[in-house]
Amino acid sequence: MEERVFNNEHILAWLHYFSGQTDVDLEHVKILDITRKNKNLIPACEAHRCVLVFTEAGHPDIFYRMYNAGLGECTVIYNEGSEPSGPIKQDLVSNMIERGINAAAGMIILNPKARSTVKFGMDNSALVKGSVKYVGSEIRAILLSKMQIEEGKNICVISGESIVVESALIDGEGSVIAVEYNGNDRRALEENVSLFGLNNVSIIDHMDEESMAGLPVPDVTMLVASASMEQEIDCLLKINPKMEFVIYTLDFVLAASMIEYCKKICISDPEIIQVSVSKVTSRHNYDQQPAPWIISFKAGE
Repeated sequence: MEERVFNNEHILAWLHYFSGQTDVDLEHVKILDITRKNKNLIPACEAHRCVLVFTEAGHPDIFYRMYNAGLGECTVIYNEGSEPSGPIKQDLVSNMIERGINAAAGMIILNPKARSTVKFGMDNSALVKGSVKYVGSEIRAILLSKMQIEEGKNICVISGESIVVESALIDGEGSVIAVEYNGNDRRALEENVSLFGLNNVSIIDHMDEESMAGLPVPDVTMLVASASMEQEIDCLLKINPKMEFVIYTLDFVLAASMIEYCKKICISDPEIIQVSVSKVTSRHNYDQQPAPWIISFKAGE
């Protein structure tokens, strides 16, 4: 069994302490133990009005990162020390950006502006620019929908930087493996991972069984079609013979060829759709965006 800094007894003690010291309705608390691997604090605070966070000593820039992510108006309820006892304190995140965490303890973070629903298709302006040309937010929303992301699902994304970020934000209980061949794109993704405080993303620079060893086995893979696509799919099927795939391409010939390719790997009925997004600009001009083909199928059925 995994050894945990905070066991059930510790969590109950902190809940009892905060219930006696505050008027927070603990019925609606999201409990988050960031001493455990792959737990994302910032997305949890963005999505929940009340988060009970357990953290170990360290994290010198934890409140600065929250402030930088737009959570400066959140209220932090805490005490000094590592035990659920003594006087309670509270302050805004914006007043705590120079503080770190000096003891393993619990704290409550209140965000009255939290969104309560999953949001697909974040605006590209929120992402680090870097070298990447991101897919339009409307197309990304459809790709994420086709991936059927659920809590705890493990995801692999090949050459899809913005998909990595949004998948990791949505699936806080799962993990995301990002395969980025291009060094500049990889650095841009690393900046985005840092910007959004994502701890559930693993970045690798190529796809093979050796590079995937030791990483969580993906349930679904989203990939941008390329010359190495068939080798990538073959490798992933060895890891998980029941892998779900979502493929993005602007090439009609490649999209059409997927029917025959899927037959080769014993899949009879892939879904192949084309998505077109058009916009009218402020100058009343018609802006036609690239119209990709999206192929989705599940192996082993």
